[in-house]
Amino acid sequence: MTKLKKEKYQCPLEVTMDIIGGKYKGVIIGHLIDKTLRYSELKKLIPHATPKMLIQQLKELERDGIINRKLYPIVPPKTEYSLTQRGESLIPAIIELNKWGIQYLREENIPCAYLDKT
Repeated sequence: MTKLKKEKYQCPLEVTMDIIGGKYKGVIIGHLIDKTLRYSELKKLIPHATPKMLIQQLKELERDGIINRKLYPIVPPKTEYSLTQRGESLIPAIIELNKWGIQYLREENIPCAYLDKT
């Protein structure tokens, strides 16, 4: 069940930013588009995130119904993350934000590892 910071919001964008506005939340959602990933895979894809921060962001996304967390009871434990239906509804917005970021980086001549691959 969603447990947001505020009981009443002044505008819809405020609640959206509360849910996806964490430092790595949009990036996590982007990496989970059409994929299920393990924690270790997400860590490799988001190397600047500390383990504590990545775990916190994943927990918040799970709490807000954006991602599923599936824990396999094996040794060592295996945890997989995927988008929920609600999370999938964010895909068009995440794609557009990514396009905006690409355009900005190119216009400002800012280096980006992602753009070096494309």
